[in-house]
Amino acid sequence: MLPMATQKQRQTARRNVTKAQEGARKKRTISNLPKDTREALGREGAKAAARKRGASRGTGTGAGAMTVTELRREAARLDIAGRSKMGKAQLIRAVSQKRR
Repeated sequence: MLPMATQKQRQTARRNVTKAQEGARKKRTISNLPKDTREALGREGAKAAARKRGASRGTGTGAGAMTVTELRREAARLDIAGRSKMGKAQLIRAVSQKRR
């Protein structure tokens, strides 16, 4: 038979649950990210919103307006070697050069 929790233990448990809930509500994970990351997320969100509104390519023009996924697809279509290891800037440069 298990012993019953005391009144004090039940109060402490309730207090701990309340603290944990408050902490979870206060935690804003995006605001804890580095500034560069937050800005990049904002740009990607803007591009996604623009596409949803019907824009053909995010915000801006050309390869720079594409997301990394879109750039990789375009690089595959253009048969660019090493595209899976490239970052966004490298993909933009490679796609732009191959299109010329």
